[in-house]
Amino acid sequence: MVKTQVIAISGASGCGKTSLIKIVSDKLSCPYLLFDDYTDAHTYPDDMNAWLKAGVNLNEIKTPAFIGALETITLSSNAPYVFIEEPFGRCRAEISKYIDYVILLDVPLEVCLSRVITRNINTPHIDSLNAISKYLCAYDNHLHAIYSNVVEQVRQTCDLTVTGVLPLSKSADLVESWLVKVRISQS
Repeated sequence: MVKTQVIAISGASGCGKTSLIKIVSDKLSCPYLLFDDYTDAHTYPDDMNAWLKAGVNLNEIKTPAFIGALETITLSSNAPYVFIEEPFGRCRAEISKYIDYVILLDVPLEVCLSRVITRNINTPHIDSLNAISKYLCAYDNHLHAIYSNVVEQVRQTCDLTVTGVLPLSKSADLVESWLVKVRISQS
């Protein structure tokens, strides 16, 4: 029996992690977990500017519910893979021990920003314009620098980097063929 491997899809907000995970998981009939489904008010540091100035220590991001769900799904799965949306790759000690491979979606931050804005426009809520305005202020103030820092940290320990803006189907095919090569090389 082959061990279920945990594949982390990482990258900045808007790089396409969720979309890629959903399509690859569907193609390979594997379960997945999405990071944002397990975040709460205590996940991120309270003062993001101070956190940035202190060096963006990714170990300060806490997701106990995400880790619990990952433990449960890996114990109960017979699938070859479990895909997780883990923006920070192996850079958080509390989750790194569960991850077999990290795939970094290295998309230009300007494209990521455009996608986040488009996502907010396409899923309007009562305060969407205000939410976009607040996000852009935070992006200018600290998020751009944080995203850039995080992508660089993840790049240091990732196993595959998907660079640039590719059609979703091409990214999925690239990931799938890479996983097949890795699986064969382990046999």
